[in-house]
Amino acid sequence: MSARTRTIWTFAITSVALFMVTLDNLVVTMALPSIRVDLGASIEDLEWTVNAYTLSFAVLLLTGAALGDRFGRRRLFVIGVGIFTVASAAAALAPNVETLIAARAVQGLGGAIVTPLTLTILSAAVPPAKRGLALGAWGGVGGLGVALGPVVGGFLLDHFWWGSIFIVNVPLCVAAIALGRAVVPESRDPHPRRVDWTGVALSGAGLIALVWAVIEAPARGWTSAAVLGAGAFAAIVLAAFVAQQRPAAERCLTYACSATPASARRARRSWCSSSRCSGSCSWRPSTCSSCSATRRRPRASGCCRTRAR
Repeated sequence: MSARTRTIWTFAITSVALFMVTLDNLVVTMALPSIRVDLGASIEDLEWTVNAYTLSFAVLLLTGAALGDRFGRRRLFVIGVGIFTVASAAAALAPNVETLIAARAVQGLGGAIVTPLTLTILSAAVPPAKRGLALGAWGGVGGLGVALGPVVGGFLLDHFWWGSIFIVNVPLCVAAIALGRAVVPESRDPHPRRVDWTGVALSGAGLIALVWAVIEAPARGWTSAAVLGAGAFAAIVLAAFVAQQRPAAERCLTYACSATPASARRARRSWCSSSRCSGSCSWRPSTCSSCSATRRRPRASGCCRTRAR
């Protein structure tokens, strides 16, 4: 297989995986009325059906690229797609709402592994001259998945049962796994960063407590002891996370890319745009192939430039 053909296949495989991950962010919203009737779900259960995915995705997204850099990007990509596939099948066949919520959380875990690795794999596979075009198309595929979520969900629900919105992932993901193992070249960082498990634990605990408080507040009351306690816990833990990140050598979040006003404005615009599209607000880590400031020295400006590893 020629290098050009391998690059085209790599883009196709990573795009399919990214499309499925972003599609499942919103496609479930179309099935909520059917899920409520079939599984006897409450309003809070339906909220968790949606938010379990985005919450685990946001919490674990911080580690996806770092794990790929350390253990191999193709290997972790295949593992992530496999987790997403199994969780999709479990969600489609869930006998009760508790199983569905758990499957959605595991789906988010798989998506958090896959999403940053699609970018790093693509950056490593595409020649520098074509990398800007490839990454632009990569972003377009992600946006297309978000936009088509309600459309695909509505079509499937018109013809099949509500589990079809999840089971449709399985054949596509199985194909992505098989082709990924055969076509996608393995790559890793020769000097990988240490995974900041303390930061991951603090950010995860804080976000989970905060989201739980927001979801449960309408039912329990905003002034209830449980909601206030969860909110206070979230504030303390997230403050500890920010304090822990400042002196950490191998931090989860890198501030160097916001060192100048221009780069900070670009970051804010990108974050706000993705938040409006996906309905979830999560910090995305630098994937190291798109920011040279994460590992070596901060630049005065223009640090967020795609470069070859």
